[in-house]
Amino acid sequence: MENNNSGKQAKELRAFEIIAIGVGGMIGGGIFSVLGLAVGISGHAAPLAFAVGSLIAISAGYSYIRLALTYRKDGASFTYLERAYPKKLFIAGIAGWIVVVGYVGTLALYAFTFGAYASHLFGAEGSHLARILLSILILGIFMGVNILGTKFMGRAEDIIVYIKIFILALLGGVGFFTLNTTRFSPLFNNGAHSVFMGGALIFVAFEGFQLIPSVIEETRNPDRNIPIGMYGSIAITSIIYITIAIVAVGNLDPGALLGAKEYALAVAAKPILGKVGVLLVDIAALFATSSAINGTLFGASRLASEIATDSLAPRAFAFRNRTNIPVVGIIIITFLASTLTVFGGLEFIASFSSMTFLLVSIAVNIANMRLYKATKSKIFPIILGLVFMSVTIILLIIYMAHNIPWTLLIIACIYATTGVAHMLFERLRTREKVR
Repeated sequence: MENNNSGKQAKELRAFEIIAIGVGGMIGGGIFSVLGLAVGISGHAAPLAFAVGSLIAISAGYSYIRLALTYRKDGASFTYLERAYPKKLFIAGIAGWIVVVGYVGTLALYAFTFGAYASHLFGAEGSHLARILLSILILGIFMGVNILGTKFMGRAEDIIVYIKIFILALLGGVGFFTLNTTRFSPLFNNGAHSVFMGGALIFVAFEGFQLIPSVIEETRNPDRNIPIGMYGSIAITSIIYITIAIVAVGNLDPGALLGAKEYALAVAAKPILGKVGVLLVDIAALFATSSAINGTLFGASRLASEIATDSLAPRAFAFRNRTNIPVVGIIIITFLASTLTVFGGLEFIASFSSMTFLLVSIAVNIANMRLYKATKSKIFPIILGLVFMSVTIILLIIYMAHNIPWTLLIIACIYATTGVAHMLFERLRTREKVR
């Protein structure tokens, strides 16, 4: 009996492992994807934009922690909304669909970034076709991996995380010795408001912290380790992001970073570590985005399956093969992500993903407010988080309305289509019940 217990104990996650999961999820494609966008919006103050993004993540993290510790069977936003609105499941259904659509956007962002850095690595950075083909290829590869099974990828996940952190730490450490502080003057060259707009747009770089509540069942002493893992991973990721942004802005003109928006970090590495640095960053980006695609597709397909199992999405998503893999969901989500990465630009995909997960985080905060007695939460941090996220998303909408209005319109249409599709599905389901 003792041997069995010790074997089970060895599989339980402690704070260190949870921090690794969070850091791995956030750095999965974050800084590689959005550094150029942050500089384009916030200018010299791009490091502060990442600081704003980290504050948003921390404010959202409080509600995720309290809800996860209360409802320990599942860490999905969908489940929390089901608990908050037990008599209005359509709210949880729409939110669940939007979360899945948000994951489609995140997958498209990671695939886009993989294609951009792979094209740069192979000397084809000017080829739009090469970027598209490489993006679709990596999505197709991990669609196959997820259908066949992902155990072998899980074993390599820790190694990939450490490789990413080592390369970024090396770039940041060496880069501080070559900083030109005059490049930060004036600090708010794009206006103080641009810092919050930039933070909102690059929030997708912090989206991976939402993976942490999903491992609560495998966590040792979750009351202690889940909060440490959540806040610890956000803090470590924030330090890395802010450091890299300081090094990038302090070593290159904003124009150089903007010109290479899709693979800006590789360009930032050249004056610091030379050609070897560029090669290292390109390779790290491929590792990072590959692992992020694998993990995101795994989680998104299972969330879609769970929603369908609760009869809030088409039954096809609930189908699992003999090895319990949601094949239909994996295929459909991969197809949608491939379509988005082909027709959507980097700014559109990042805007869509960030706005989606900001809205989801607001919804989770509202759910926690409704359930604060059950979750033993304090009202003040919930309200503070809601105000902070609401102001940020309003600034993001203002930015998009002035600079990329068509993107805002298309995103609004995607949300509307998702809502209408869910309502039509609900009508059909209700008619079937009556029959």
